[in-house]
Order: sequence, then C-alpha cells, then structure tokens
Amino acid sequence: MTPLPIDEALPGLIRALRGAGVCVLMAPPGAGKTTRVPLALLPEIEGRIVMLEPRRLAARAAAERMAETLGEPVGQTVGYRIRGETKVSKATRIEVVTEGILTRMLQTDPELSGIGCVIFDEFHERSLNADLGLALTWEVRGALREDLKLVVMSATLDAEPVAALLGDAPVVISEGRAFPVETRWLDRPVDKAMRLEAAVAGLIEQAVTETEGGVLVFLPGEGEIRRVEGLLAGRFGPDVAIRPLFGAMEFAAQRAAIRPTESGRKIVLATSIAETSLTIQDIRVVVDAGRARRMRFDPGSGMARLVTEPVSRAEAEQRRGRAGRVAEGICYRMWTRGAEGALPAFAPPEIAVADLSGLALELALWGSDGADLAFLTPPPAGALAEARALLEGLGALEDGHITPHGRSLARLPLHPRLGHMLLRAGPEGAPLAALLAERDPIRGAPADLSLRWQAVRDPRAYAERHPWPAHRGTIERIRLEAKRLARLVPETEARLSLAEMVALAYPDRIGLRRKGDQPRYVLSGGKGAVAPEGDPLGAERLIVATDLDGDPREARLRQGSAISEAELRGLYGDQIHWQDVCEWSRREGKVIARKQERFGALVLDDRVWKDAPPEALARGALDGLRQIGLPMTPAAERFRARVELLRGQGADLPDLSETNVLARGEAWLLPYLRGKRSEAELRRLDVTDALRATLDWEQMQLVDRLAPAKFETPLGRSVPIDYAGEAPGIEIRLQEMFGVTEHPTVGPKRLPLRITLLSPGQKPIQVTMDLPGFWDGSYADVRKDMRGRYPKHPWPENPREADPTLRAKPRGG
Repeated sequence: MTPLPIDEALPGLIRALRGAGVCVLMAPPGAGKTTRVPLALLPEIEGRIVMLEPRRLAARAAAERMAETLGEPVGQTVGYRIRGETKVSKATRIEVVTEGILTRMLQTDPELSGIGCVIFDEFHERSLNADLGLALTWEVRGALREDLKLVVMSATLDAEPVAALLGDAPVVISEGRAFPVETRWLDRPVDKAMRLEAAVAGLIEQAVTETEGGVLVFLPGEGEIRRVEGLLAGRFGPDVAIRPLFGAMEFAAQRAAIRPTESGRKIVLATSIAETSLTIQDIRVVVDAGRARRMRFDPGSGMARLVTEPVSRAEAEQRRGRAGRVAEGICYRMWTRGAEGALPAFAPPEIAVADLSGLALELALWGSDGADLAFLTPPPAGALAEARALLEGLGALEDGHITPHGRSLARLPLHPRLGHMLLRAGPEGAPLAALLAERDPIRGAPADLSLRWQAVRDPRAYAERHPWPAHRGTIERIRLEAKRLARLVPETEARLSLAEMVALAYPDRIGLRRKGDQPRYVLSGGKGAVAPEGDPLGAERLIVATDLDGDPREARLRQGSAISEAELRGLYGDQIHWQDVCEWSRREGKVIARKQERFGALVLDDRVWKDAPPEALARGALDGLRQIGLPMTPAAERFRARVELLRGQGADLPDLSETNVLARGEAWLLPYLRGKRSEAELRRLDVTDALRATLDWEQMQLVDRLAPAKFETPLGRSVPIDYAGEAPGIEIRLQEMFGVTEHPTVGPKRLPLRITLLSPGQKPIQVTMDLPGFWDGSYADVRKDMRGRYPKHPWPENPREADPTLRAKPRGG
C-alpha cells in the first residue's frame, strides 16, 4: 500500500485501544484515517467494525476504497449500509454506515451483538445523528459492553472536550504530511453589488489561468452550482470539463465528478459534501466561495429554514486541505486576509440549531430524557420541548412516554410527521412521504403540491399537461424511495386524499385565509404565512403549508395544498370546539364578545355572543388595559409613590409597578372594569381605589400613618404631600409654620419633608429640610427682606414662639 501520514499514528491508536478501549484520533485532512484505520484494526478487533460516515457518498466511496485495497469486491470483508442500499455478507467484518443506521442498530439491539468496535469518522462535522450515536454507544459501553471499543476520529475538532466526555480517553494525534498549500486571499472585498455566482466565476477563471491541475470549487448549494456552471459555459476550451457535485445527484454523476479525467483538466463545483472523507485524485487547486448552507430550526415557530452563512475557520481549513492531498496546491479564498479573523472558529453543532423531533423520538424510545446521556452539546431545552409537543400531538408520546404508535414511527426512516402520515395512510401514502422528504422536483412552478404529486404518480401525463419541467433524476429517486417505503407499512382501509394525507403530517400548519386582498393565512399552530402574490394557491380559503421559509413572524409559503373544510372536519372533528371568547380587539379598540368554532388558532365560524357575562367582559377589558397601559391619574401616582417610599424603606407592601399591577389584574382589578368596553372608557379610568384595594386593612393603616397623603398644619389645614420628587415635600405659607420646632418627617426611617416656604404672595422664598435650623439661621435674612415687601404680615423676631397665622396684622398693629 502507498504510505499515508496516518500510518505513523496507527501503533499509538492500537495501544490506546488495548489499554483504555477508547481513543480520540486527530488527523488532518488527507491523512488517510477513513480508509486506513478500520483496516489496521481488523486483526485487533473481535467481531465486526462499524464505521459511521456523515454522508452516503463518502460511506460508499470509503467502502469501495478499502475493498479495493484488499483486492476484493465490496460486500466481502468490507461492506456498507446506506439508505436504500446495502452491500454486506456473512463475511463482512467492516461495515461503513450512515449515522441513522447506527441508531437503528442500537435501538434494535442495545448490546450491539457481534460488534467489537464503533468508529465515528469526521466527528468534527457534529451532525445530530453522530452526537446521538456517540451518546448511546457510550452508555451501552458503560452499562452492557465494557469490551466494546470506541474510536472518535476528527480533522479539526478540539479533541480535549471529546476526550473528557469519554472518561478522559487517550488522544492520538497524526501530524500528517499533507503537501504544502499556498493560500491566496482577495486584495479587496467583493463588491456588494456583485452576485456571489459572478464573483466566483471570475475567481475560477483567474485560478484556471494561473494554475495547473484540477480545480475544486466550494459553493453553498445546488442552485449556486447550476448558476456558476452556466456562467462558465464557453469560457474554457474542450479540454476543461465542468463537473457538479452535490448530495441530491445520482451516484453515477457523483462518481464522474470524483473520478480523475483521462485528459485535460476538470473543475468540480461542489457543496460541503467534498469537504471531508472524499479524495478527488486530480485536484490541485481549491476555490472557496466562503459560504455554507445550514438548516436552522426556530422552536418558536416550529419551522426550519436553510440559511446561507460565512464558513467557519475550521471549515475553511478543511476545504483548503483538499488542495494538498496528492501534491502541492493552491487555495483561493474569496475574502480578504483581514476578514479571516471575523469568521467563527467552528460551525454550530447540528444539535444546537436543528429540528429535534427525531431526536426526541429516539430518546423516548431509549427511555431517556437526554439529561443522563453524554452529549458534547446538550440539546437546547426549548427546541426539545417543542419537539416533544409535536410528538404528543402526533400520538407518539403520552405523558412524556413513547406510545406503540411512537415505536412504529421510530422504525421508519422518516421525519415523525411523515412517518405518522404514512402509518395512517398505508402504502398509498408512500409516494407523498418520499416526495415531501426530497427536494422540490419542480422549480419555478406555483406552490400547489398537487403538481408535484402528479409528476410523481404519472410523469408522462404531467409533462403533457404542464409547462414546468420536472427534474427527472429527482422524480426517479422519489418513485424508487416510495416503493421501499410502501413495503415498510401495512395496508389500511383508509382512502385518503392528498390534502388529508398532508394535513395528517402537518396538523399545525393548516392555514385559514385572513380577510383582505392579500393572500395571508393564520396557521393552526398560531403562526402566520403569506402565499406568493398571484399564486393560485393564495386564493384558497383553507390550505396546508408543507414548505415555509421559517420566518418567525410571517413565513413565506413555498409549497402547500388546498384542503376543504369537510376534509378538515373529517380528520380533526374531535379537536374542533366552540369557544366563548371575550377579548380585546386592538383594531377596533374595544372588547368584542364572540362565540367561535375553533381548530387550534383557526376560527372556522364566528358569531356575536349577545349575553356575555360581565366577568368575561371585564377580563376582555383587562386584556385591553394590558395593551394600552395603566391610566395613572395624579391621585393614583401619589398613592403609588407613597407605597414605593415605604417599600424602599423595608416595609412589606405589594409592588405597584405597572408591570406587576397588570400581571396580577385578575386578583383585584376586574370589579373596577365592569361596564368598561372601549379604549376611551379605559383611558378615563381612575385606578386609585383599585390600587388601594391591593393592600389589606393593616397595610393601608401603615401607609396612612407613615406616608400620609396630607400634612396637617398647626392651623389644622391639610396640605397635600408630593411624593413624586427626590424627597416627599409640601408647599406652605411661612407664617403658617410659626411655632413649629420639630421638622415633620414621613416613613419608618423618619425621612424629613422637603418644605417649600411661601411668601404671602404664594412665591417660594426658602426650601428647607431642617425647619429649626432655618429659624435659627437664614430666617433673619428672609425677615429683613420680606418685612419691606409685606409690611402688613407678621415677621416676628422669634418665630419659634409666635402663633401660626394666615392673617395680616390688624390695622395699627
């Protein structure tokens, strides 16, 4: 065999497995770990070796390469299992499988009988199934199979956290001898006005001009690949072959992209499928567009969407390494050197951003809530709760435990939504399940799912009737998968329409058209959706949305089916109920009382509730008050300020902030809202008495004693205390405070009042928080100034002993 960099690390790997039984292997791209490690372990392992690969193409290619090394056909010593295809025999010792297959093996036989070693290849990709598979295998090893060997292999992942997760497993590092790769960055950023595809095509042309050998171009997805392919047409001579490479292609086309050209050069336009495991022999140059497409799931909307993001530095390094696998190479990066530091270090693990419905089902089948399993990244609580709620709705879980229906779902190689539909519909639903699990086979067509349904069931008839061409390869894959799925489920008596089957899979995405000219829908799960302007599906009253862009506020409908009300009632009649509704209408600015027939968030029938009880109307008004805010009169503000003053000094009194008051409104505010139905009536509401009602008798006594609403003057007159400022205060005529020798205070901590002393003309002449000090100090200057201005009013030399008065001096006094 040709020496490879990984060869030097194999003895260390074998020693680690002999000693600890588990090992983390770090090796750079191109080191040869995928094809050399399983073969090197054959003499060491009793039983079969199972190696996980994230992608079907890589699994098949790895098995074929190892079999070729042994001089055997695939299916003898080395075989593979991928979705829809198996090549193994009784002689097979190494099985290369895609990740979901390991999960099925574990769920079927937790002891992994006959398996001596499990290898997780390319673990740095952090796929959801790899994380789950590792967590389950690690538990099996600890509980049932101490002899089970475990190897985690990665190219770019930080090894220490994985090693710690696996009981401080030994780490073996292969330094590798990859050929040097020169990196070339852009001198300046790409013009924002230029489309990605145009910029990539230009960089490819530059790379072809400046270099020799095959060129591997990384693009986000098939759409970009096809557009770049179109832009490159005619730019090069006949000796340059352009080969697309993406996951949805047929294997024959994928192999054509991988296989070396017999003459000339080739340009491979690939997705991230070419980042790992695959060795494309004649590649010397990499052009990296710097973008990756990932699925992001929003647990709030229950919808996932594909997003295009900058690559991580780890991904960029993986891509760069493809240029140095077989010779010195060059990597062109479509970003500046300065922009590299802004890239994230690693891509987010799939478990952190994906739809967790399948994971939740597998955990329930395993009998775990996930908290007791060794996940490198624990599943987010919100997304997991949303997934379990969906499974409860599908009947797969009950009180958190898996049901017989859920066990049947887990055996199907489908998303739980589609599996639920398939089990209810029987083999007749298989074409639809396969269709919804695949990418859209008809691009540019209206959103109506029935067009795709027709193309799958009768491609020839569809082609004769419709102008939108169906992708032949995709249709053939769907039809082939449908045959396989049909064999997995029993016949049923149900004869369901397309709309009924779709509604079984997406009960939370049944949409009712809103009033108005715009094709907007409210979905049964509570979210919103909008159909493309002018699309015929947007004219339907009821639809089922099968593909949405995932916008959490109002998702754009990309694909769906019309459904009749009779079909909806036939499926979900037991979930359609009449409800009495008193609620605040923001649009109308008043409480509306209705009797509504509802399915989830959909209002199928709506009638006036003429005899709505006052309590229900008051609750509707409370909802309105929560939207428009609490109307605070000056009296209400003063009372709240008195309570807050005492709370600030440690008194045990309720929080009267607007947020807390409205949150607890049902407990005390409803009696004051009776008869209030409009916004104008609510805004005129004086909530002072209502605020006082939140305090019990003893609390009110405490407030009135320690934070009184008014100050009683020596003349027996009541002056309001203003609690709104920095300190509570009063305004009072100076002569009315004659004879007062102690400064008035409020609160348990005897906070002095801020007294604004007024002249006989009601003008402020002094502000004090120490009245005795004022009498002894600056009063003399005030007296001297005021006697001249107000000679008819008393200005005694000793105000401490003078009688308070509001009168002027008598004539001749």
